[in-house]
Amino acid sequence: MKLSVIIPTYQRSQVLLDSIHALTELLTPESELLIVDQTPQHPVEVERQLQELDMQKKIRWLKLPEPSIPVAMNRGLQEAKGKIVLFLDDDIIPDRQLLTAHIQAQQIADLVAGQVLQPREKSEPLQPGEPFRFNSTSPEQIREFMGGNFSIKRNLAIALGGFDQNFVGAAYRYEAEFAHRYCQKYGLIAYEPQARIHHLRAERGGTRSYGHHLRTAQPAHTFGAYYYLLKSKPPGWLRQLLWRPLRSIRTKHHFTHPWWIIPSLLAEVRGFVKALGKVQQGPDYPNFDQEN
Repeated sequence: MKLSVIIPTYQRSQVLLDSIHALTELLTPESELLIVDQTPQHPVEVERQLQELDMQKKIRWLKLPEPSIPVAMNRGLQEAKGKIVLFLDDDIIPDRQLLTAHIQAQQIADLVAGQVLQPREKSEPLQPGEPFRFNSTSPEQIREFMGGNFSIKRNLAIALGGFDQNFVGAAYRYEAEFAHRYCQKYGLIAYEPQARIHHLRAERGGTRSYGHHLRTAQPAHTFGAYYYLLKSKPPGWLRQLLWRPLRSIRTKHHFTHPWWIIPSLLAEVRGFVKALGKVQQGPDYPNFDQEN
C-alpha cells in the first residue's frame, strides 16, 4: 500500500464525520484512512456511523482508552500499512489534490509539510524578507511543520523513534521536537503549498478540551513549550526560556483581565518544573513492531 492517512481525534463528532466523508472521496485502492479515536463515548448516531464506516472498510477505526496526541499518532504509525503516512487534523476540509500532492512531493522529499489555511485565511505569496507562513503559495525548505497536515515515510518516522509520549495535555510543541530530531539527522523539511487543507478550528474537542491557555493555572499548555526547549535546545533556546514567563502575560487579555496574571505565571512555573523532571527522566518512545 502506498499511503496511510491517519487522523488522531478527541471529543469531535459531526465535524469528524464531515472530515472523514470528504477524505473517503479522495482515497484510492492504494490508500487507507485510519481514525485513532480517543473519545470515551460519542453521541449514539455518531458512534453508529463510525461503526458502519469501519464495517464497510472505508475507515479503520482504532480506539484508545485515554487521550494523548503522541500516543495516538504512534498507534497510527504502528498500524499503518502504507509506505507513506499522512497525519491530518480531525476538523478539516481537504483540497481535492491533497493526497496526490503529498504523494508527488514524497518522490523527492521524506517529510512534507502541507499548506494549512485557517478560517478566513487565503493562500498568499510571501513578500521579500517576510517570515514563512503556512498559507504561503511558494514551495520552501523549512525547519518545522504543523501537526495537522504533514506526511513522512513510515520507516523513517519509526527510525526516529516516533513521537515523544512525554508531551501530555495539549502536547504543545510536540511537532517542533519531532521536526528538530528529523532536521538534525536528515536535513530540512519540504513545504508543498499544493497539499492544502482548510482548518475549521472547531470550538469544541481536540486541544481545546484542555481549556484556554490564557485562562488557566494548569500546565497543560506550558509544559510542552518548556520540555521542547530543555530537551531539544534549538538556537536561542535559553533566551526563549528566560523570556517566556514575561511574554506569557504581555497580552491584550492580561491587560484587560489582570486577575489572570498570577494564574498564568503559576502555569508557567508548573510547566517548567514538570518539564525539568521529564527531561531528567528521558524521552518516552514506543516500541514499534518492525514487522508490521
